[in-house]
Amino acid sequence: MRKHPTFADQVLAWFDQHGRKDLPWQHDTSPYRVWVSEIMLQQTQVRTVIPYYQRFMQRFPDVQALAEAPIDEVLHLWTGLGYYARARNLHRAAQQVCTEHGGVFPRSLEALQGLPGIGRSTAGAILGIAFGEWAAILDGNVKRVLARYHAVAGWPGDTAVHRQLWAFAEKHTPQARVADYTQAMMDLGATLCTRSRPRCTECPLQAGCSALAQGRQADFPGKKPRKALPVRSTVFLVLRDTQGHVLLQQRPPSGIWGGLWCFPELPSLQVAPDWCLEQLGHAARSLESGAAFRHTFSHYHLDIQPLYAQLDAQPEAIMDAGDRLWYNVQQPPEIGLAAPVARLLASL
Repeated sequence: MRKHPTFADQVLAWFDQHGRKDLPWQHDTSPYRVWVSEIMLQQTQVRTVIPYYQRFMQRFPDVQALAEAPIDEVLHLWTGLGYYARARNLHRAAQQVCTEHGGVFPRSLEALQGLPGIGRSTAGAILGIAFGEWAAILDGNVKRVLARYHAVAGWPGDTAVHRQLWAFAEKHTPQARVADYTQAMMDLGATLCTRSRPRCTECPLQAGCSALAQGRQADFPGKKPRKALPVRSTVFLVLRDTQGHVLLQQRPPSGIWGGLWCFPELPSLQVAPDWCLEQLGHAARSLESGAAFRHTFSHYHLDIQPLYAQLDAQPEAIMDAGDRLWYNVQQPPEIGLAAPVARLLASL
């Protein structure tokens, strides 16, 4: 009697014909390369990640190189990818791998999850792809595939729904070809079982998909309950010295834009002259408001009002130490910049 193909059999057969096998992190596979790719791919699409990943690997080819690098350099190469806590955790985890594990990635789920920024799914991906060991994953793509296939109602962020999806993820993960299956599930969600307009007629799982059978693909997975995002406002002081350099300040290591370099932030336009006198000992002139714009974080909107100003004299001390520096727009230093800051600097 012929054995009916399992969920994994169907996924792997599709992967053999249609899966992505030439992504940068699929060459010279190592725990380090897989780990960096998995962190970069969190909430970021493959086509966006590829150039960042290639530059990152060129500069930090192994975990030791990353651990020894200044955090500013790591953040500089991350500029534009967003969710900068990922980069800070990456740097801390690299140092931890070197100091606590002798530069070798641990091969257990628990030890991997003990590293900053590595959750259960990322640890599973490292074990499955890099080590070929059995481990399930549940990233955004896999959640979507499983929620539709099994018609799991509710938002995956809810504990009960999350637990149910993990149970299905473990149930379907095969003992053999774990690395291929892990990649296949991510590919399936990214290329066929997409958020909108899923290509169900091309899906290897269409015969058993409950959402397709009910014509309710758009209902799964359930959406996060919406709530209005609060709005905050700030003034970016874009202050140039007599040489045309721009003053930047480094933000605290934690919190929004942690460790990145930003313009001085002021509560209002009116306080700028006094701020320059108090902080730099010189008056500002040619104060001019730029076009305001909105930058949206996951939990609030930030309305940014640029204020352009020029110092009337060169400060006696160049503050390229500590948490301030004069940024040369013609020969920019390699530092991490918040996305709206990079955007305004580019306009200069």
